[in-house]
Amino acid sequence: MLDVLNRLGTATATRMLGLPEPLLRPLIGGTHSVDGNTLEPAVQLMLRLDSALSVAGTEGGSVDQRRKEMVRGARLAMPEPRHVASEKISIPTASGNIDGRKYRDHRWGDSKRPTIVYFHGGGWVVGDLDSHDAVCRQITTGSNCNVLAVDYRRAPEHPFPAAVDDAVAAFRWTRDHPEEIDIPKAVAVMGDSAGGNLAAVVSMVVRDAGDQLPIAQGLIYPGTDLRMNTPSIASFAEGYFLSRADMEWYRGHYVPDPDLWRHPQVSPLLAADHRNLPPTAIWTAGFDPLRDEGMAYAQVLRDSGIPVLERCYTDQVHGFASMGILPGGVTRIRAMADQVAGLMPVG
Repeated sequence: MLDVLNRLGTATATRMLGLPEPLLRPLIGGTHSVDGNTLEPAVQLMLRLDSALSVAGTEGGSVDQRRKEMVRGARLAMPEPRHVASEKISIPTASGNIDGRKYRDHRWGDSKRPTIVYFHGGGWVVGDLDSHDAVCRQITTGSNCNVLAVDYRRAPEHPFPAAVDDAVAAFRWTRDHPEEIDIPKAVAVMGDSAGGNLAAVVSMVVRDAGDQLPIAQGLIYPGTDLRMNTPSIASFAEGYFLSRADMEWYRGHYVPDPDLWRHPQVSPLLAADHRNLPPTAIWTAGFDPLRDEGMAYAQVLRDSGIPVLERCYTDQVHGFASMGILPGGVTRIRAMADQVAGLMPVG
């Protein structure tokens, strides 16, 4: 979708996607259903545009090209709430300082709010603070919490476990130094796709270390099993924005050694123990290759006694949380943010 927006522009895409459903039907050629789920007409139109414009998949471009395209498209895809202010933060890690960006709604005045440490998606290769800037602003508004976005190191320059190390360090620093960024000592983790993977892994790492857990975790269509052998990956291998070829390209950069694909810090679904993790919200999409592993992760957490709020947006595709341009897009991301806040045992 981001490539389509880069070509069409926001104004044109918004007009097309906002057409009443009776007018969309001739453009999309009827409904599209898989596994009992029916794709939202506006999403179906985006898929047709994507195909018609012959936009190259990730495997067709360089790392640098894909990073630039994601940032450009993301700026078109999600509107920004103007009442949210941002501030650059420097986060110390064992490998040196990394950047972060703190978001706060200036309408709160001096009141202190919990913080959500946010890890962006992009296959551990693309995505950055800018690509998810508007998303983090919407999460700030929807959750009534501070958000601290983390610019963790990316592959291929820094393959696994660099992103994990940075994510864990960022969470611990935020939790242990509330005075540094004027927050209470109440910190949750959240992320989308690869960032959802990192959020889940952070919780496991600090639990295994006997450390203080996040107060909640929100996982948006997380990657939890890098073996890539689920039915949804086969069903949606091509034609739904995130392809199997894309996923293999990301995995090849992030974890080039197949022997590591089963490592619990790579594939948290395969961990031996899922007990004593934070209350969790997991959201999946009906037409997403990652759907089944996200749902499987929700189930193993429930089986391990973890409180889980789970929802599958059955008419959506991977990446919908960044697509505020879609009908209901802003409402969805704010609702997810509110649900994470609702898991926090604080006011």
